[in-house]
Formats: sequence, structure tokens, C-alpha cells
Amino acid sequence: MTNVSIVVGPMLAVVLVALVAVGAVVVRLGELGPGRAVVIAAVRAVAQLGAVSFVITVILRSAWWTGLFVLLMFGVAAVTSALRVGVPPRQVSWIAAAIGAGVVPVLALVLGTGVTPLKPIAVVPIAGIVIGGAMTATSQATRRALDELRLRHGEYEAALALGFPRRAAALEICRPSAGQALIPALDQTRTVGLVTLPGAYVGVLLGGASPVQAGVTQVLVLIGLLAAEANAVLAAVQFVAAGMLTGNAHPSRHPSRP
Repeated sequence: MTNVSIVVGPMLAVVLVALVAVGAVVVRLGELGPGRAVVIAAVRAVAQLGAVSFVITVILRSAWWTGLFVLLMFGVAAVTSALRVGVPPRQVSWIAAAIGAGVVPVLALVLGTGVTPLKPIAVVPIAGIVIGGAMTATSQATRRALDELRLRHGEYEAALALGFPRRAAALEICRPSAGQALIPALDQTRTVGLVTLPGAYVGVLLGGASPVQAGVTQVLVLIGLLAAEANAVLAAVQFVAAGMLTGNAHPSRHPSRP
């Protein structure tokens, strides 16, 4: 263990408990939501990362197990995003398709060109970061698009009256709002090194690499994330406009359906 590693011991547990308590109290007293949500999220994070840390030692020994683990991450991401958006079960595949539209091209380019070694120790973290980013972007874009179509249904009807096809009319309403899902990725990329040092950079540094190596890794991750999220948002918006993703709205009331 290097002298820059996180010190594991009783004090770490105390600090973690204190941070969870602060978050829960602020959320509860600030009426931002139930404070237990913070506690539950923290407990799940500890349990899940503990399990992954135990299993990962086995997974990283085999390329086949690594591939299956990446597929598992992708499946969990699709289900999580679908639940967040509130789509019926039959539409989960379209959520998965939107996430895949962001993940597949980026991983194919990064891994296929040899920029990132095709080794389990490199594939798992890169895939996890890209899948996570595409999942978040898909959830945000889909929810924003569906909300806009519901709130501005009158404008959609007006566009139809002017002769717009249904899909084009829906896109005119929901596309600008859904595009805002890219703001976090854009801001993080623009301000990296000036406002924050993201996880990949810090992780590589803690692993003993040089600052230059850490910087190169972080640039690759940020730009890859931006590309993945852009593709995912575009696919999600198109699926919403085509009526493939309707959320909890009744099909007869979805703007893009007859």
C-alpha cells in the first residue's frame, strides 16, 4: 500500500457514518425528501461495493467472466433507468437501446484501437464509467422529453395543425429540453483541472501513476463519456418522439401516437 492510499480503519468508519448523518439530516430538515433515502443509498453503496470488491478478484482472472460482468452492468443500468423514467416493462428494451447507442460505439473505438488495453483490469472500470454516464443521460433526457410533451401538448397540436408530421412535431417540442441532459458532462469536461479533479484522475494517481498518465486517462474518460452521453440522449429523444417510450402516459394520450 502506498503512502497516499486511503487509511482503512475505525476512523474511516466514523467519518463515513458522520457524512451519512449530515446528508440525511440536511435532506430531512431542508424538506428535500426523506432522510432515510440518504441512509439507504449509503448502506447499499457499502454492501454493493463490498460484494463487488470480493467478486472482482475472480472476475478479473478471466476474459469471459469480465464480459459477463460488463453485460450484467449494462442490464442493471437499463433496468435502473427504466424504473427512474417510469416506463412499462415492454419499453425497457428501448431504454437499453438508447444506453447501448452511447456505450457500444465508445467501447468499440477505445478498446478496438488498443488505446485502452483489452485486459480485464482496464475493461471493467472503463466500461462501468461509460455505462453509468449513458444510463444517467438516458434517464434525464427521457424524463425531460416526456415532461415537455405532456406540459406543452397544446403546442404539439398546433404544430400538427400547421402540417408537421407527428414525429417532427414531437421533436420540435422535446428536443431542446432533452438536450439539457448533456449539461453536467459538458460542464465537467470544460472545467476539469480548474474546478475539480474527477475520479479517474485521482484513482490513477492513488494507484501510483504519474500525473501525466493520470491526466491522459481522465481526458480519455471525459471525452468518451461526452460522446456516449450525446449518442444516448439523441437515441432517447428519437424514441420518445416516435412513441416508443411513453412513460406512464396512457398510449392514447401520447402525442406521437395517432
